[in-house]
Amino acid sequence: MEIQGICPLLQVFDMPTAIRFYRDVLGFQVHATSQPGDDCNWAWLKLHSGELMLNTAYEADQRPATPVPARVAAHEDTCLFFGCEDLDTAYQHLRSNGVNLKEPKVAPYGIRQLYFKDPDGYGLCLQWPATQQTHDQWVGEYGIEPKTIA
Repeated sequence: MEIQGICPLLQVFDMPTAIRFYRDVLGFQVHATSQPGDDCNWAWLKLHSGELMLNTAYEADQRPATPVPARVAAHEDTCLFFGCEDLDTAYQHLRSNGVNLKEPKVAPYGIRQLYFKDPDGYGLCLQWPATQQTHDQWVGEYGIEPKTIA
């Protein structure tokens, strides 16, 4: 068996809000939708080699007025990680787009990370090697450019 790639599916409360966040803030391209426009039930997004699908959590006639707290709390178990070399620029860009987040930090395992949440409460993390050891690992695993980390 040979599996090629992965494309997570996230259940979202409000599709237009989710699409605007992933497309207009994070830079994903909308590859396909269940019907034209942002107010659809399903969307397939792509960003470089990354893929993500969004699906409405409720049928339009069954959607509650506000997100169900227990459902949003369950999103704490999900975090998507993305490679991003320039975390300082990403931090400024996200802040200028109203995203609530703290400055990037270096994790004990040598990766600099920037955590935040999407409109549905799913965790997102932009990360990049902060030490020579982790950078050298990423060179082999992800094909990033070799360089010396100061």
